[in-house]
Amino acid sequence: MLTLSTTQIWVRDQDEAASFWTDKVGFEIKEDVTVAELGNFRWLTVGPKGQDGTAMVLMAIPGPPVMDEATKAQVEDIAAKGFATAVFFTVDDALAVYDALVANGVETIDKPNQQPYGIDFGFRDPTGNQYRVTQRLPMG
Repeated sequence: MLTLSTTQIWVRDQDEAASFWTDKVGFEIKEDVTVAELGNFRWLTVGPKGQDGTAMVLMAIPGPPVMDEATKAQVEDIAAKGFATAVFFTVDDALAVYDALVANGVETIDKPNQQPYGIDFGFRDPTGNQYRVTQRLPMG
């Protein structure tokens, strides 16, 4: 059986991303480890408080030797435009979550709106990545 444990999000700055997810969204840091044997590679994950087993890796966009400078610039550009992620969150009360994120200074893409599948809205992180939040309704 497969278990989903992490998903990777490209970020411009790991400290800025960690602050965003913990201070503005309300997540907690799950792991923050620097691996000296891999050139001081930093493994930084965040996730919902009290929800063990699932986290988002806040992955710094690497330069050489992992990516040449041109590729790094392309990834930064794609992330800034909001096309480097496809992460969806579900909530019990989309309007309350929207209000809390706005109160914390999170940039929203749109206001909660009714869709056939539920109430839905989007937000962006400091890198530019976009996320969707949905209060699911029974379908069919």
